[in-house]
Amino acid sequence: MFARINGHSLGLGKFNPDTMERAQSLQTGLPFNSFDSDGQITHPEVHLLARRLAAHGLLEYRLGSSFKGDNHVVIEPQAPNYWPQMPPLGDSDVLALSRFAYLRRRGHDMVLESPRASALFRIHDPQIVTAIARLSAPQQISNLRRRSDFVGRELLALLMDCQILIKIDPAREHGHRLDEGDNHLAFWDFHDLLFHARSTEGRHANPSGGTYPYVGLIPPLPAVRPSWSGEKIDLRRFSDGDSPPVSPAARLLRDRHSTRNFDDQRPITLTELSQFLDGTARVQARWSGKLEELADDGPEFEYATRPYPGGGAAYELELYLVVNKCEGMARGFYHYDAGEHALVPIAVRTQEVDAQLTGSQFAMGTPAPPQILIIIAARFGRISWKYSSIAYALILKDAGVLLQTLYLMATSMGLGACAIGSVNINLFAKMTGLEFHVEGPVGQLAIGRARPTAAD
Repeated sequence: MFARINGHSLGLGKFNPDTMERAQSLQTGLPFNSFDSDGQITHPEVHLLARRLAAHGLLEYRLGSSFKGDNHVVIEPQAPNYWPQMPPLGDSDVLALSRFAYLRRRGHDMVLESPRASALFRIHDPQIVTAIARLSAPQQISNLRRRSDFVGRELLALLMDCQILIKIDPAREHGHRLDEGDNHLAFWDFHDLLFHARSTEGRHANPSGGTYPYVGLIPPLPAVRPSWSGEKIDLRRFSDGDSPPVSPAARLLRDRHSTRNFDDQRPITLTELSQFLDGTARVQARWSGKLEELADDGPEFEYATRPYPGGGAAYELELYLVVNKCEGMARGFYHYDAGEHALVPIAVRTQEVDAQLTGSQFAMGTPAPPQILIIIAARFGRISWKYSSIAYALILKDAGVLLQTLYLMATSMGLGACAIGSVNINLFAKMTGLEFHVEGPVGQLAIGRARPTAAD
């Protein structure tokens, strides 16, 4: 059996004729309890097929009969391997909408989703939307069940499984950030977590990257902005002729360019990598002190300096290296300990290393993966502990500054480098064991020895 997706075939395996016949029902809908009832697998091959389809995000889940008609709620997976779960709920349980949950219009439907959720809920019935909106204030299930518009225990459980609904402890004060999730989640503003989850890969099913969505609709903007009207000051009169020679810094900036093809016959060496990291990311000094903005009894805050500027001297960015080819170093996944100037190996599966390298190769559009992929990750709470509303924006600005620093050092050392715009936050979370909202990637850079060109 194969699935056909955008012109590509995906092998699903061999199945017996009965399973092949049952699979035809997936076009209109196959009842979940026909192969998985009360946690018991009643048809192993159909269950295996469904799991394999779900692993690639090729299934959606419809709730219909409980809501006076079919297709009133459809669950669309947003992350690989989503599988609906219904945690037990008692009449005395109190539920409320997560502060990260939001409703929006998509076409003629309302969509309920959250950056924390691995699936979104497409809702066709306005009465269900109204009933769910009532959960903006905590509600006890026993009270909900007495209402004529009760949406059903199954939908509530599915929403709670996706962390769109949360269970509230009545003994605690409602509305506080610590009511939901861990301390790291409390650092996040709604708009920041949404931006992080939707502008990266791994936690949504939207088109991503260079898809050219407006071809034929809107013409592209010119590369150089048309001039404003007014009398110009021609700066060329001040930079040509008897001007002093170009400075080394200016020459370095002009020589910087992206390198996408690397010479795997002469890979970067561990000595070069050490020099590269020492000059770009190593901690140069550390100190701590009282925060002047707070009262005298406020906590001490630790500071550090590194070769590049960082917002509030927080230096929240960390470097993780996916090493493919480096002379003197084994292939694998490493964290750069900037304080000790050391590389620490992290045990991961070979398939995960391959996935990171393949993803970077695809993003660069090259025939081979880079020699080293540097993942720039952020410890989000380091910035969010101080800054409100602008925390994630500051992190992205810091990432841009660091990328330029890495570029210039690579150029200075005669190495090739290429920034990569896409990152997969779910894959990084699997490799590190860290929740995506605790520490996660915000940028990537491929480095290595550039392949000689004809000009060389």
